[in-house]
Amino acid sequence: MTVPTDLWAHKPWWCQPWTIVLTGLVVPIASWLLLERWWITVPLAGGVLVWWWLFLVLVPRAYRGE
Repeated sequence: MTVPTDLWAHKPWWCQPWTIVLTGLVVPIASWLLLERWWITVPLAGGVLVWWWLFLVLVPRAYRGE
């Protein structure tokens, strides 16, 4: 059985790269606008960067078998 090379073709709309990036931008911006606390916003932004690295880089690479 062959595995399709496009991981995103199997994902719903809410799990597409554009939604991951958009959500990742909204979370720290909303945190800053609502709380204005850098000690909350910075860890959230760091978590978003880890989340992006995992789901936008590592998972697709593993899916392709690289």
